[in-house]
Amino acid sequence: MGDEHNVSGLLAGKRLLIAGILTDQSIAFSAAKIAQEEGAELVLTGYGRLSLVERIAKRLPKPVGDIIELDVTNPEHLDGLADRVREQVDGLDGVVHSIAFGPQSVMGGEFLNAKWDDVSTALQISTFSYQALAMACLPLMRPGGSIVGLTFDATTAWPVYDWMGVAKAGLESASRYLAMHLGKQGIRSNLVSAGPLRTMAAKSIPGFVEFEDAWQARAPLGWSLTDLEPAGRAICALLSDWFPATTGEVVHVDGGYHAVGA
Repeated sequence: MGDEHNVSGLLAGKRLLIAGILTDQSIAFSAAKIAQEEGAELVLTGYGRLSLVERIAKRLPKPVGDIIELDVTNPEHLDGLADRVREQVDGLDGVVHSIAFGPQSVMGGEFLNAKWDDVSTALQISTFSYQALAMACLPLMRPGGSIVGLTFDATTAWPVYDWMGVAKAGLESASRYLAMHLGKQGIRSNLVSAGPLRTMAAKSIPGFVEFEDAWQARAPLGWSLTDLEPAGRAICALLSDWFPATTGEVVHVDGGYHAVGA
């Protein structure tokens, strides 16, 4: 990767929207940092305390424009997103969806007790928002564009993950359908499935620590719980022009854990 003045990197000339940066210990921040180092121009959205996102953004290699407020459950925010983005760039070549949320009542072993109101919140924010964000950005995109989201391998049932696992299964399916419907416009949709990382999102899941020892012991390549760069690099690779015929895919960045039986 180049330095902050790089104009010929993997993402040179790309205009990217990244939604979901919470802290500098997030996969989205890692992707944003690498994307800038590889020549991309970024637009960031935030939810809640925008001042916090602004402080985190200042830790990136290069300055970014004003943080755009985006609540993915707010139709007005979604309907106005394209216009807000146009205030900073004249189009988008890629979108990163790093958004997920579920009330505590839908995780931590509460699968059988969770109520629909809480489950529906998890599904709207963690699953439906992928399509909603893609459609909000679609007027700005052109053939060759790429949408990338984040999942946690939904092919099996995980202890304590519960309805968030269901939400991620829905996300993986939604990405395939988005790939099918947007393919005719030359736009790709792919997901990165990272192993467990000590991010803010992981810390919010009761009992998530249960994954850590098993992952480090079983992953063929080993696994670091604190190294966000591999996932960030994978996102940037999928945003680049180096996967022009890849869509509807889930790329595992988990040290190979998913490929090894117990």
